[in-house]
Amino acid sequence: MPITRRAALGASLAALAAPALSRAQGAARLLVIGGGFGGASAARFARTQYPELQVTLVEPLTRFVTCPYGNLLLGGYRQIGDITHSYDGLRAAGIRILHDWAEGIDAAGKRVRLRGGETLAYDKLILSPGIAIRYGALPGYDEAAAQALPHAWVPGDGSQTLLLRRQLEAMEDGGVVGISIPANPFRCPPGPYERISMIAAYLKRHKPRSKVLALDAKDAFSKQGLFQDGWKALYGDMVEWVPASKDGKVARVDPAAKVFETEFGERHRLAVGNVIPPQSAARIVLDSGLAAQTGWAEVDPRTLASRAAPDIHIIGDANNGAPMPKSGYIANSTAKQAVASAVAALRGEAPPEAVYFNTCYSHVGDDYGISIVGIFRPGPNGFVEVPNSGGVSPRGDLPEQRRLEAIHADTWYASITRDMFG
Repeated sequence: MPITRRAALGASLAALAAPALSRAQGAARLLVIGGGFGGASAARFARTQYPELQVTLVEPLTRFVTCPYGNLLLGGYRQIGDITHSYDGLRAAGIRILHDWAEGIDAAGKRVRLRGGETLAYDKLILSPGIAIRYGALPGYDEAAAQALPHAWVPGDGSQTLLLRRQLEAMEDGGVVGISIPANPFRCPPGPYERISMIAAYLKRHKPRSKVLALDAKDAFSKQGLFQDGWKALYGDMVEWVPASKDGKVARVDPAAKVFETEFGERHRLAVGNVIPPQSAARIVLDSGLAAQTGWAEVDPRTLASRAAPDIHIIGDANNGAPMPKSGYIANSTAKQAVASAVAALRGEAPPEAVYFNTCYSHVGDDYGISIVGIFRPGPNGFVEVPNSGGVSPRGDLPEQRRLEAIHADTWYASITRDMFG
């Protein structure tokens, strides 16, 4: 079953069976902020399943560079064009697209102010702005530091990922690539470990005397056994992962000297440094009073409606969806439930039953893929994982399994980006 139907079957059936939307002033207005995995999915789903809706998407970038598969660019397996997507398909579907920054939300008046001066009214707002880097949360790491120690974690126009790639290419063989990994929560929990793998793959081919030093603020991570099995089999001693309990937490950085300093004062001098910093919901969520003290938005697990403003549905990485991961698949899945729930509310109906799917593939090396799967539902106090609903790839010497999962990963990427952009 294709990803779009599997992730939103209940919502789609409800849409087809329900009466048309109408307002005294015309078609109901659905405004979507953010054109990534959540926002693009929401806009396209709304337009295809509820064609009577007036759908507007606000996104400052004219082309979208995905965070998923950015690590493969670092490994030399992809080029920037392979992970860059146009909004032309959404325009062709009848979605109004405004390339501008949303700067303020008036939740009571149901209006959004854009940087360019326009103010947009809405009946329902889907807010999917992603994350913000918490510059300053790691001493020594600010926006200027990101030019010496790139994060490559908010893809934007791809410049950060390309900068890190150029640094890897320029370093001498025998250098150390350091990666600073934050505590939870952050975007894409397995992402840093796929990055370790892809950088190691590049070094193995081109700079075999070099190594990857991963300093982690945690003692455990997603798909840990599978990643570590792959590192040992493919890269030997080239990869060193240091957990927090062994002084792996980076306490400060020196961008000019390219030094990571740990909690207990050990200084690691690097040829290339990649800082994955602490994160929060995007600035518009914080500035609009929609985030809790955690820095993430609290939402109703049935509808993704904000606890602070029920006509605003906050999806993707910006909400506190734990134990759901902040992943592209979850953004896509929650997007459809949010749209269906928003439409149901406009019709005075109950929201459709909520089920959220996640599958996360990671590339570890050539023809070497692994995955984790989970299914989630609303619980009495938030989201809960359905018992025995998921799991990870089996461990062991399984080359055919790894080869097939690498193929499945590529197919997933093609499928979900087509679902988003058409």
